[in-house]
Amino acid sequence: MDQRTPPDLAYDAVAAARAVAQMAAIRADGQDRDDGFPTEDVADLHRLGLLSAPVPVGCGGLGLGEETGAAKLAEVLRLVGYGSLALGRVYEGHVNALQLIARHGDAAQHRRLFADARAGHLFGVWATEPPGNGLVCCGADSDMRLRGVKVFASGAGHVTRALVTARRDGDGMTLMLVVPLARGERADLSSWHAHGMRASATGSVDFSGLALDPGDILGAPDSYFGQPGFSGGAWRFAAVQLGGIEAVFDAWRGHLDRTGRGEDPHQLARLGDGAMAVEGARLWIARGAAAMAEGRLAPARAVALVNLVRLAVERAGLDVLQLAQRSVGLQGFLRGHPLERLSRDLATYLRQPAPDGALVGAAAEILKAGGMVGDLWKGEGP
Repeated sequence: MDQRTPPDLAYDAVAAARAVAQMAAIRADGQDRDDGFPTEDVADLHRLGLLSAPVPVGCGGLGLGEETGAAKLAEVLRLVGYGSLALGRVYEGHVNALQLIARHGDAAQHRRLFADARAGHLFGVWATEPPGNGLVCCGADSDMRLRGVKVFASGAGHVTRALVTARRDGDGMTLMLVVPLARGERADLSSWHAHGMRASATGSVDFSGLALDPGDILGAPDSYFGQPGFSGGAWRFAAVQLGGIEAVFDAWRGHLDRTGRGEDPHQLARLGDGAMAVEGARLWIARGAAAMAEGRLAPARAVALVNLVRLAVERAGLDVLQLAQRSVGLQGFLRGHPLERLSRDLATYLRQPAPDGALVGAAAEILKAGGMVGDLWKGEGP
């Protein structure tokens, strides 16, 4: 890594995230349309230093998310998600990309790509493909080109540094690439008519014909799938989801206060159940973030823990949604009510892939583990 001027130790990433969240919450309703995107909020992320904060300290960033910064990153992601789940989804992808670059990139890639982050480029990680038209890297080093499409690409048309996976023509091994894109280039949002998360600009991106340089290839073939990093990073999107859960909870609590219905014992009982769900999700995320940062657990054990984290947060979100909607009633489904968009966004973002597989895989690891259940997540010691 290139050594640069030490970061400003007075910088407060959590305070910056809180400021971003406050403005994002104000703008979110206006962005809630099929062609919406939190452009001004991303600009705030850059202006307040959060696009460059995940860059390692030795490369001119703050190391947000490194071993000493995981708890702070969880708080930052939670706050950004509280302001806007669409913004939180995009920012979590940016953080993920920078962490993958830090882990797998060489010194030249660190200099170039981290400079891009400091300059305000938005990064994203796009790995999902349509059947039969996935991304393929063709040709020799002197004439490499891409063919194919990525789908469910959040920030499509706005991400200008896309970290993507592509099969290598010939042997089928998976390459990890960081591809520069111009704003608005190659993106198609016409199929994104989702119930919620409308402002996340999630669509397809056609890379066909795009020329590559060998320096665009990140790490060794198939390194993208290395564990525990591949599955263990799920705690980050769970932290964003927690912000959305808290936003729903506060909209629900505010409704009870405004309408004078908070003294009803049934309403209070629901609110108490919701508060337990929120705090339970927070504790799960703290455990998962710490475990991944400390690296004390064996890869399979770390993956099992983080799978439980994402499922516990999903369950908390579904519980809070049900409780809030039952408490508020029909008003919470009417456009203009604070709960309406927040509920749609959260219900959509909670739909992460393969929840049943994550649960069964975690349970299988727990079943074969020896010792006491209370020692499962302690690791192997210092």
